[in-house]
Amino acid sequence: MRYPDFLTQNGTIGFVAPSFGCATEPYKSAFDNAQRKWKEAGYKLLPGPNCYVQEGIGISNTPEKCGAELTEYYCSTQNDVLISCGGGELMCEILDYVDFEKIGQANPKWYMGYSDNTNMTFLLTTLCDTASIYGPCAAAFGMEPWHKSLRDAMDLLTGRSLRFEGYDMWEKESLKDEEHPLMPYNVTEPSVIKYILPDGKTNIESLRATNRYDAQENGALSINLSGRLLGGCMDCLVNLLGTKYDKVCDFTERYKADGILWFLESCDLNVMSIRRAMWQMEHAGWFQHCNGFLIGRPLCYGQEMMGLDQYQAVYEMIRKYNVPVLMDIDIGHLSPMMPLVNGSMAHVFSDGTNYSVEMSLR
Repeated sequence: MRYPDFLTQNGTIGFVAPSFGCATEPYKSAFDNAQRKWKEAGYKLLPGPNCYVQEGIGISNTPEKCGAELTEYYCSTQNDVLISCGGGELMCEILDYVDFEKIGQANPKWYMGYSDNTNMTFLLTTLCDTASIYGPCAAAFGMEPWHKSLRDAMDLLTGRSLRFEGYDMWEKESLKDEEHPLMPYNVTEPSVIKYILPDGKTNIESLRATNRYDAQENGALSINLSGRLLGGCMDCLVNLLGTKYDKVCDFTERYKADGILWFLESCDLNVMSIRRAMWQMEHAGWFQHCNGFLIGRPLCYGQEMMGLDQYQAVYEMIRKYNVPVLMDIDIGHLSPMMPLVNGSMAHVFSDGTNYSVEMSLR
């Protein structure tokens, strides 16, 4: 696994828009304010040509121009790390215009983004054996004040910390809009970690109701998961599955001695779609050599369809692997999100109430 150098105090942050850019509010004002804050912190900035463009469909520009920008800025020596402007809808269409062979031969650099950016963070790791960061996009750093998760993301980019703890509260309804572009996360919901253990212990009511699982009644838990982190947004992952960009089984076989620790979250998928996605990935052999699963809160949080909830949608498809599963953790579309290094070795500990992730670059 190739690991990039960390961002130094006077380093240059590059910005690309392989998905949506920051041409409209509230993203434009937020991105502008984020740049102001980074400049005040002493960093140099290098925005790409598509950052303020809105000429594409589901992405900032044409697939050709987005792919060219991403390749050029990743391989450039003029910036030290790359942060994506934002997520979007059709980043998959730029992949035919991204030169992954050239990227794989260039000096590695940190690329950070989430959601649609799974198309880059996941493929950097599985195609190029290069670590990436599944974390907040550039416009999020414009909020006033920063949430701890943004400080964590910068601590990761700069190498100040590789260990993070779950956050106390999460945002169910955002207050950020065109008239209030710098609003911080509206964290109103207490974080409650859900777990399913190999011995059948769980704190998920809908699973316990099936009589297959037992409640954890006594004392503190000690839940440990270790392995090589791999994952992203399921909406994008199943779209890549079966294409020429799908080299996941080769990757998991290559790192089988470490075991794979999957982290997964979802955006537009309802609970039935999540179940189908899990079925698809499982039947494609992606979950071979898995040591455990970290599942983020889905955007459809709390949804139930035909008796199926978000927990059953995931777990019934992976129950046979008999590994620990932590759910409703801070990954993805219901902020805040903990930054995770795709490709790193990680140890996750939970006492059933909170959790921590400690990553090592080996």
